[in-house]
Amino acid sequence: MGTLNSPPMRTVDVARRAGYSVQQMRNLERDGALPPTGRTAAGYRVYGEAHLRSALAYRALAAGAGPVEAKRILRTVHRRPAPEALALLDAAHAGLDAQRRLLARAREAVEAISAEPIADVRASDAMGVSELAAALGVRPSTLRHWDAEGLAVPDRLPPRGTRRYSPAQVRDARIVHQLRTAGYRVDALRDLMPHVRGGRRQADVRAALETREASIAVRSRALLDAAAELGALLRLAAAPGAAAAGPPTG
Repeated sequence: MGTLNSPPMRTVDVARRAGYSVQQMRNLERDGALPPTGRTAAGYRVYGEAHLRSALAYRALAAGAGPVEAKRILRTVHRRPAPEALALLDAAHAGLDAQRRLLARAREAVEAISAEPIADVRASDAMGVSELAAALGVRPSTLRHWDAEGLAVPDRLPPRGTRRYSPAQVRDARIVHQLRTAGYRVDALRDLMPHVRGGRRQADVRAALETREASIAVRSRALLDAAAELGALLRLAAAPGAAAAGPPTG
């Protein structure tokens, strides 16, 4: 990837090696994800190893922790308080660990909910919006949003169209709640829940959870890749004779 003494590079050189466009490189510099660049006498930007490493680190961090947090971590690295930068990276890993634990709990809960038998239905078994919201620990507006999105759809009672959830619909809402808690997005649930209501409950929900698990694994691997680039950046900063990357661009 280069050495501490790698020759100066142009914007286009770094962009090609990092897999970005020239404009994306300038945007990263503007947002502080790259250290300040030097300039030639003719006013052209001069990039070095730290800029390339920063661009590669940003790519991996954005995949693992999102672009906002990626820029925050890199801005901290460039200010050179290494403990603070490492703490931010640790927090990103901890966030993924928390998501894994939520996912495991959601998997257990969904399996249990899906296996519950629905006995003979009586009118008294149904629940209103406020009752179900209290049972799930969510706001009534959340249930109304799930209804509007087609996730957990209740019956409507005349004459005012009052929402009323049958035992099967309550079970759907409980599954949605567990999947949302595990980080599953509304747009993905919009595609999933009609199949769940159609009777393919356990297989489809299990597949949804496996998709979420795979997504977390991809983000975890990205953070691992980012750590390698961040380690290189910290070594560059600590190298004997290391100085600021250059004056701010004009």
